[in-house]
Amino acid sequence: MQSIYREYDIRGIFGEELTEDRVKKLGFVLGKEAGGGSKVVAIGYDARTHSPKLFEYLASGFNAAGLKVLKIGMCPTPVSYYAGFQDFGGKKPDLTVMITGSHNPPEYNGFKITIKNEPFFGEQIYALGRKIESCGEAIATNAASEEIDAVKRYIAYMSEQFAPLKGLKTPIAFDIGNGVAAITLAEILKNLQIEAKLMFPEPDGTFPNHHPDPSEEENLEMLKEEMRKSGYKYGFAFDGDADRIAMLSHKNNFKGDILSIFLARHIKNPVVIGEVKCSQVMYDEINKFGKAIMYKTGHSNLKVKIKETNASFAAEVSGHLFFNDRYFGYDDAVYAAFRLIELIAQGFDFDGEAAKLPKVYSTDELKVKTTEDEKFKIIDRLREALKTPPANMPKIRDIIAIDGVRVIYETGWGLVRASNTTPVLVTRFEATSEADLAAIQTSLTALLEKCK
Repeated sequence: MQSIYREYDIRGIFGEELTEDRVKKLGFVLGKEAGGGSKVVAIGYDARTHSPKLFEYLASGFNAAGLKVLKIGMCPTPVSYYAGFQDFGGKKPDLTVMITGSHNPPEYNGFKITIKNEPFFGEQIYALGRKIESCGEAIATNAASEEIDAVKRYIAYMSEQFAPLKGLKTPIAFDIGNGVAAITLAEILKNLQIEAKLMFPEPDGTFPNHHPDPSEEENLEMLKEEMRKSGYKYGFAFDGDADRIAMLSHKNNFKGDILSIFLARHIKNPVVIGEVKCSQVMYDEINKFGKAIMYKTGHSNLKVKIKETNASFAAEVSGHLFFNDRYFGYDDAVYAAFRLIELIAQGFDFDGEAAKLPKVYSTDELKVKTTEDEKFKIIDRLREALKTPPANMPKIRDIIAIDGVRVIYETGWGLVRASNTTPVLVTRFEATSEADLAAIQTSLTALLEKCK
């Protein structure tokens, strides 16, 4: 069961790994860890069919620990984060829990936790898991809770923040993917009188139209077709719990690292944090007018780094965008959409500006299956092997080891890192020519195979 306790969250299959007993103990142990009586927890959940049942189990555990339970109801993950900054009639949440399986298949679900608006992750989760698995407490069902208006407050806040966009005449297509983004997005668009097409806005945890992962190209095909058919210049797609975004034009699928270049240009003296999978173009371009910092992958890691550096925002290639200059420093795909719509309203030419960036050739994230036990050991062996690289490998300029191994060559780079959430190694490659890309990818992949 330790495999459900992951670096950034707790995630597993409902009924098999996320059982009634285990989830009740999660609430109980976490509630005791947070301080028990007089503490307040706000809980939201996504559209998965078993999310309401998991709320019942989790609330029972928190009630047994003596906490006051506030029920947000169905909402995007960013609304649960937002609730942590609010006061509900004298009750300010000490911790928040979002019940979500994010972009995993429908049988999965999980829990994203914050305490005092700080991410709860890494060793905190692993230690919590050990306590849950050894807990002998018998916890009765008691899902008593007080409903709060976090969704309504969030909609009002966003509508006020982006009031200058009111009446925007550029129609935009949004693919909700039967996730929960439309719960807030639809009303905000209506308040701002922005013409928009919402595809698959009905929350449905079986995801009948396509898988809710906008980082996979195949899941964007229906949005692309709608844009072609109806003439929408831009389109946005969300993941299942609305903390990741994809932005499309007719020419480009703009990844999070490229979007961060455009966004940073509109912030005075920007400090931007990128993860190890981000393009070198992002770091080089932002460093011309601001400061770019490379750091570990993972939403919890980046939130902590934002606070440490007081960065303007952070970005992941996969579409997690964390704004701190006019927002709270967490990843919110609906908020990110409106920050990008601001640029559209100003006439920013996304395609034209993308064409001006240095030309590089890159791969998507490529995943190599392994095991939970082996993945970090393989990375250690690869680091050791790179101390005496093969003769046929392009010349190495530097090795960055903050998260896996990012090998810097004369004309590009290659990355191998262990996923913190699944039993895979993630690789990505980039170079200034197709030939150099092939040489870097082939040689580093061959060395990786020898280390498996």
